[in-house]
Amino acid sequence: MDRQEIINTYYPAGSELRKILEGHSRQVADMALAIARRLSLEIPPQHIEDAAMLHDIGICRTDAPGILCFGAEPYLSHGVIGAEMLRECGAPEWAAAVAERHTGAGLTRADIVAAGLPDPGHDLCPRDTLERLICYADKFFSKTHVGASPKSIERVRVSIARFGAEASARFENMHKEFGRGIV
Repeated sequence: MDRQEIINTYYPAGSELRKILEGHSRQVADMALAIARRLSLEIPPQHIEDAAMLHDIGICRTDAPGILCFGAEPYLSHGVIGAEMLRECGAPEWAAAVAERHTGAGLTRADIVAAGLPDPGHDLCPRDTLERLICYADKFFSKTHVGASPKSIERVRVSIARFGAEASARFENMHKEFGRGIV
């Protein structure tokens, strides 16, 4: 998989949206790689890097003007949209699964229906270590303030709480799995 070719397909070189995507994704990748090294996770570093750099590929098709996205779809759909885009490009299923399941602390089918999003017929919660790692690292970085320091754990918890008690519990489980010694 050539992740740069995939990014080039959807994000014009030099565009502000590409800078947002790549800047945010780089921060997520750096944190995820650091966690993986610290915890000796048995995930190929290249998979971590590629998954982190592509996890938000679908934002360009969503309506999120605050981050220069002027598509037609709701922002919460960016994971599912990104997974479809990655599959169309022939990316490995593990990369598409990360994109599909990283939103919030994962979205249950009930969350999806309650938000009025297209129902994929199953939940979109991270299932394996790579999916949970990228989902976790993603929560510490904003796309509206790319380059800023990571959010505090308290700020992340407040943000996740918007998605309800189940999402908070999923995040706390990820924090127990990955957060030792970083926050």
